[in-house]
Amino acid sequence: MKIFKLSACLSTLCIFLICGVGCAKRVDNSTIRIGYFPNINHAQIVVGMAEGTFAAYLGPKVKIKTTLFNAGPSLIEAVFSGDIDIACVGPSPVINGYVRSGGKALKVIAGVTSGGSLLVVRKDSQIKKAADLDGKRIATPQLGNTQDIALRAYIKKFGLKPREKGGTVDILPLRNPDILNLFMRKQLDGAWVPEPWASRIIRQAEGEVFLDERTLWEDGRFSSTLMIVGADFLKRHPDYVKRWLAAHVKITRWIHQHPRKAVKVVCEQIKAISGVSLPQEIINDAFLRLEATYDPIVPSLFSYAEMAYDAGFLGNQRFNLSGLVDLRLLNEVLKERALPLINE
Repeated sequence: MKIFKLSACLSTLCIFLICGVGCAKRVDNSTIRIGYFPNINHAQIVVGMAEGTFAAYLGPKVKIKTTLFNAGPSLIEAVFSGDIDIACVGPSPVINGYVRSGGKALKVIAGVTSGGSLLVVRKDSQIKKAADLDGKRIATPQLGNTQDIALRAYIKKFGLKPREKGGTVDILPLRNPDILNLFMRKQLDGAWVPEPWASRIIRQAEGEVFLDERTLWEDGRFSSTLMIVGADFLKRHPDYVKRWLAAHVKITRWIHQHPRKAVKVVCEQIKAISGVSLPQEIINDAFLRLEATYDPIVPSLFSYAEMAYDAGFLGNQRFNLSGLVDLRLLNEVLKERALPLINE
């Protein structure tokens, strides 16, 4: 059983009440509301919406409404409020949201991607080993996000601490575009960032790979994006969720079978959605460091929770995470297709 800490009871009660309002919200039963980020870490949704795969599996009577997000916390709040039914998001916001809601707001129902997270440094930074991070300015995309927690855990292993905790490493939570710009101006020494930002820094800002996070994990696999569902929606519409997961499995397998076409579709769709056109070589580099998967790689998820708690992001009271993951419907889909089941 996995146990982690939860902060004050009053805080939990407030979030429970917020969640309760969202769970009671009246919704159109013919609409499924999806939240995701328009980037390569969410490739299955990007591809599936473009190719019509999700619509085909859900059937003509079910409408799909998508909402784009720029940050995990705001997406989790939308799940809390009942405005989003199914979403793709990183492990840190998922764990934090589950703990804050007293385990009532959401469930992890599948994986989306593994890998795609790197510590990149300036070529002239003189950072050659972990000890060289002493006194350096290292950026992460957001305080307490998945990369931020990974960086804090990494430097701790080598006897280093963030400056705000009496240490010597400046950890700077910044937006990914700002990280790239500051790298170009040589105002950062390094950054622990997801793809495609790592590849952009390497190609466009004279960065180099100091550490690929895959090297820190058993078999080089860890969960970097998860698929979650609002707990109330899962109870009311397990049929919709199962059909969505069936499409997700099909798209994931298609990406593995047609990687070049998948890259092309993702490139085109990201440009259409966000107006941002990335060079093909950057997308190619990024995809080489990512694995599309429906496996949430549960051991890595609980390891992230340990790191988040250790960094002070999960409060002070022990909390049970054993109900976070529910792979029953995913395994039903896999069994029906004679594919290996996923262990929780």
